[in-house]
Amino acid sequence: MERKKTSILIIDDHPLICDAYINALHFIEKENSEICFKITLTHNCDDAIAKIKESSKRILKYELIFLDIKLPPSKDKKILSGEDLGLEIKKLLPDSKIIVSTTYNDNYRIYSLMKNLNPDGLLIKNDITATELVSAINLVLTSPPYYSSSVSQTIRNEMLNDLVLDKIDRRLLYELSIGTKTKDLPMTLPLSIAGVEKRKRNLKNIFDVSGLEDKDLINKAKEKGFI
Repeated sequence: MERKKTSILIIDDHPLICDAYINALHFIEKENSEICFKITLTHNCDDAIAKIKESSKRILKYELIFLDIKLPPSKDKKILSGEDLGLEIKKLLPDSKIIVSTTYNDNYRIYSLMKNLNPDGLLIKNDITATELVSAINLVLTSPPYYSSSVSQTIRNEMLNDLVLDKIDRRLLYELSIGTKTKDLPMTLPLSIAGVEKRKRNLKNIFDVSGLEDKDLINKAKEKGFI
């Protein structure tokens, strides 16, 4: 019996994590004689978006994509992180299943990822074991979703329903982190100066920042994993 070919894309800049995914996939192949994985590796946003666009034009598209959230921005700064990349995947490959992995286990970050990306799997890297990874892949391929223990706890708590950052919020934080002045932000964001100030006030409320300086907001956003 010919094995079913399943195309996989791994997007992660940590070799050990990539190896863990590959080892889990190879284990599944050995246990299941009906499946065969074709694995592609990428380590940054630019290479990943190129592969995603290429796949969108093929008949055999990526069926499963492993996505690291903490990736450096693309060279043109249109994609600031793995989260932005995930939104592009949703747009270009809507039928692909996505397993998101992140080192951040903060409730803000987890809930934001759930609301913005709604991934088929969400793993906190500190939760991952070899056995759990195999279980996650099998479940996402057959009957998603799969959430690691920290994620499940956040969902059970039903926290921060209205405290989700959208793409403009994340772009605003990024621009502030690289030193863009408030007066120049309307040139890169679809906001007026008043709109920028309103967003900053809202973000300071979300992150419980009492200081008036932008650096206080930036530091808290970095701590929570949004920059």
